[in-house]
Amino acid sequence: MAPQGNLDPAILLTPPDTIRAQARACLDSFGPGPGQVFNLGHGITPDVPPEHLATLVEEVQAYSPGLHQPT
Repeated sequence: MAPQGNLDPAILLTPPDTIRAQARACLDSFGPGPGQVFNLGHGITPDVPPEHLATLVEEVQAYSPGLHQPT
């Protein structure tokens, strides 16, 4: 599993299903709470397909709300 709040940018070179699973695992590492900051570790390399980055952003946006708890 990725360190809490940090995702290895090399994940963006893997298939979309892997990107989604790793994004969820990273978010799960926070546990429930009022929110979190999602960090892509060391940035995006030039060889990342833009659609893979879109997959990551969409998964974070879709999955995160289920982890948020009212304060």
